[in-house]
Amino acid sequence: MLNITSLNYADADFYQQLDNVLAWEASIDGDIAKVVADILADVKQRGNAAVIEYTNRFDRMSLADASEFEVDKTRLQQALESIDSNQREALEIAASRVRHYAEHQKVESWSFTEDDGTVLGQSVNAMDRVGLYVPGGKAAYPSSVLMNAIPAKVAGVPELIMVVPTPDGEINNLVMAAAAIAGVDRVFTIGGAQAVAALAYGTETIPKVDKITGPGNSFVATAKRMVFGVVGIDMIAGPSEILVVCDGKTDPDWIAMDLFSQAEHDEEAQSILVCPDESFIDQVKQSIERLIEEMPRKDIIKTSIENRAAIISVADMEQAIEVANHIAPEHLELSIDDAQQWAQKIRHAGAIFMGRYTAEALGDYCAGPNHVLPTSGTARFSSPLGVYDFQKRTSLIGCSAKGASKLGETASALAHGEGLTAHARSAEYRIKK
Repeated sequence: MLNITSLNYADADFYQQLDNVLAWEASIDGDIAKVVADILADVKQRGNAAVIEYTNRFDRMSLADASEFEVDKTRLQQALESIDSNQREALEIAASRVRHYAEHQKVESWSFTEDDGTVLGQSVNAMDRVGLYVPGGKAAYPSSVLMNAIPAKVAGVPELIMVVPTPDGEINNLVMAAAAIAGVDRVFTIGGAQAVAALAYGTETIPKVDKITGPGNSFVATAKRMVFGVVGIDMIAGPSEILVVCDGKTDPDWIAMDLFSQAEHDEEAQSILVCPDESFIDQVKQSIERLIEEMPRKDIIKTSIENRAAIISVADMEQAIEVANHIAPEHLELSIDDAQQWAQKIRHAGAIFMGRYTAEALGDYCAGPNHVLPTSGTARFSSPLGVYDFQKRTSLIGCSAKGASKLGETASALAHGEGLTAHARSAEYRIKK
């Protein structure tokens, strides 16, 4: 019998108990941090030579020259043509939906002219070059390629560089096929902290990028954290998580499997059910016990469920929504009646899946919205990855003579108040006497 944490909203210390369940410390392992810092410094100094050395060591490769890093674009097309037709169709459908959704996110330049002729506005431009990190080898994540690359291309990024490790020389055709569909411009078969360093600082072969996105292991995540400021990054992501709010009217097997869909990611993933129906909670527990035996990743799911999952009893939907807003989950399933109406009460969530038929897994692959989402409560202040993450905004200011004279008086007064005489006099020169 699985030992699943149970909480009740009626308990006096409920939120303290909940916060204890939610607590996850993304502390950087000291040894990993030291290793990563050394790799970053070495790649920055020695470029290709260091990348070759680390790639051969960590990925069991035998590269002799940096020219072996890059995958010819014809190889991407060959991968697309070689995969199973059902897989190709699925990738193309998913890509089309992600692209269609992303097109709605584009931010355009704008400006307006004031009565005195002063022009104010905002110029929106895409970044010049973006780096996409993709896990490689047996871990195939073609969906991550689509979710990271397509918004960048829709934003107008002219050059998208993908790095993907190929341990033991193993190239994953699905990942390469996804790169072809998404319009990735260049692919380099390197991974780990050395790949992040190469993208951040540039080498003789690998161009420096403006931003690095994409998932990776603890070494990759630590490297991204350390190069932030030199380049932009998408986010510091914690373990995957799902919160299911159910009114007790959905098939309990569906709910159990939805909870598994996050638990199977890794032992640190978190699955939470909030429900006002005690008898339904018992049914879900029975489904969990029965269905877990069918899961190929049973051991991972079991560890995740026992260590980090929770089932929360509430009196009604109002309490359930209050709890959901407190948790600010990465994925929120509203498996309830009138889900769209209740969704309007949600203030904090990475993505909301409305209705009994909207499994979170659909969002992972092909619904359209991005699956790169804020975790660990960061949905309180951050948003899903999107086109806007690959665009920059520049302010536009153009004063007419009349406008400069009027604004100059205001600026002069404020500048003198701050003791910045040159600022004041610069503005005063333009004041019409």
